[in-house]
Amino acid sequence: MQDWNRQNQDELQRKVIEITNRLKGKFRPEKSIFLILLALLAVGAAFTSFYEVDTEETGVVLRVGQFSGFSEPGLHLKLPFGIDRVYLVKTGRVLKEEFGFRTVQPGARTTYSKQGLEEESLTLTGDLNVSDIEWIVQYQIADPFKFVFRINAPEETIRDVSEAVVRKVVGNSNVTEVLTTERATLALAIERELQNILNAYDIGVRIVTVKFQDVTPPDPVKTAYNEVNEAEQQKESLIFQAREQYNREVPKARGEAKQTIQQAEGYAVERINQAEGEAHRFLALLQEYRKSPEVTRRRLYLETMEEVLPRLQEVYILDSSGSGPLQLLPLRSEARAEAKTKGGGQ
Repeated sequence: MQDWNRQNQDELQRKVIEITNRLKGKFRPEKSIFLILLALLAVGAAFTSFYEVDTEETGVVLRVGQFSGFSEPGLHLKLPFGIDRVYLVKTGRVLKEEFGFRTVQPGARTTYSKQGLEEESLTLTGDLNVSDIEWIVQYQIADPFKFVFRINAPEETIRDVSEAVVRKVVGNSNVTEVLTTERATLALAIERELQNILNAYDIGVRIVTVKFQDVTPPDPVKTAYNEVNEAEQQKESLIFQAREQYNREVPKARGEAKQTIQQAEGYAVERINQAEGEAHRFLALLQEYRKSPEVTRRRLYLETMEEVLPRLQEVYILDSSGSGPLQLLPLRSEARAEAKTKGGGQ
């Protein structure tokens, strides 16, 4: 806007000189001065009655120092000679403030510079560690009149408040949260608190976003911090492996334990049933023995001999007088040997 006014002033002076040269010698001096003044007034009125508002701008119009209204994008008329003054504010563009770095060359291959900005990016965390933080604050002008006239140097105010809020929020967090896990949460907290403070200042600004561009430890401790990160990653990997082995071995052990318990319970039931059967059998034998002891005793003897004798290799029978063993043919041993021979031959 200032460049446009400067061009208009230069054009006005050129027109005045041209008109003055034309009028020299044709009129009397008094009339010449009067006509020159009229020409100056006409030209000045013509060049100070128009102004243009760009597509991303809003014009704030003051009439005799008092707020008159807003003007939309396009060509507009205003009262000349400074009666109406127009301030153009970029309300349609998302503005940004950079902290800890500056954009040197925007475009497809954007380049940044941190030269001389080390103190701006160094921030103390709650556990007394230092972090190198680069962040961006993006905002829009919601009320152009408040932005221009409510406070002096609004851009510097936004920068100062943003830096104070970031240092406060980061100062209440530990270095691990700032560098790794809680960056998005911290950025959201900074955005909310920054908006609340600017609303209290009533400067007509809406915060679009607060984003951490880069968060790293300072250069002197980067190597040590990387080693710590590697150790943390190795720790997490070992914990993961241990959990994986735990999830594999514990269910297996529980299954084996359950199987062993079931086998033990089955064996216990079997032994109990067997014992109860033996007890019932013994009671039945006892009942029969009481009825006829001699018969029951003989039957038990014979049943026992039937069970024992087949297990013996040879049997010797002695008479009661003890004169010597009776001659017995080893029929059973020969039969067994013959059976083995036949079995081996087949």
